[in-house]
Amino acid sequence: MTFRPSLFILLLMCFVAPPSLIFAQDEAAKNEEEQSERYTFNIRHDPNGIGKFYLGREIAHVMGHQGIRWLERETREEEERLSLLIEGLKIKPGMSVADIGAGSGVISVLLSKAVGEEGEVLAVDIQPEMLTALQNKLRLLGIKNVKGVLGTTKSPKLEAESVDLVVMVDVYHEFDFPYEMLNEIAKSLKKGGRVAFVEYRLEDPKVPIKLVHKMSEAQVKKEALIKDHGLKYLETFRKLPRQHVVIFEKK
Repeated sequence: MTFRPSLFILLLMCFVAPPSLIFAQDEAAKNEEEQSERYTFNIRHDPNGIGKFYLGREIAHVMGHQGIRWLERETREEEERLSLLIEGLKIKPGMSVADIGAGSGVISVLLSKAVGEEGEVLAVDIQPEMLTALQNKLRLLGIKNVKGVLGTTKSPKLEAESVDLVVMVDVYHEFDFPYEMLNEIAKSLKKGGRVAFVEYRLEDPKVPIKLVHKMSEAQVKKEALIKDHGLKYLETFRKLPRQHVVIFEKK
């Protein structure tokens, strides 16, 4: 039998993975290893949580689109003083603001007024049903400076260094992958841009919210100030009746 080099090379290529594939596999293995070290799981956990823990905190179940009526409840302004929240965020006309976990758009509508016609609100959610409800609301109200964005559990799908402010109202504690999500959020901020965690106060037992849907200020800082995110603590707005607003700035 005559040896044919070209045939040998062809066969060899069939059995040897290209460098790009090997690199991708190595990266995937590395990411999986990092995630296994970053998160822990426990079968004994709060029924309102998913049994997955990050830096000692259990991650809460995500509120589905079935909860829109609760988000839109008439008593929400009285309970949470959302109008006061907008004042505390110190928004200027013309800003680009991202509302992460926008839901049906209650916060996005308030933000749209604050940024004005020259500004933009990017309303991010991972549930298409929420974004549909948001679009219906925007159409009904004639609002044109709010844009819906379909994100994922690991990324808000925002352009790098594109926003002045990211607002997360009662949603960060539900992120399946808080490290990855916050890292991507930080990348989306312009230098000097801010990210605001609006969370029900764990420190206050009078706040009538389930335990895993609350976060302490110390826990927020613990998670936000991980070096990889490139954030620094700026201030905490404490004038809301049930939530604290912990704000960080991109270095």
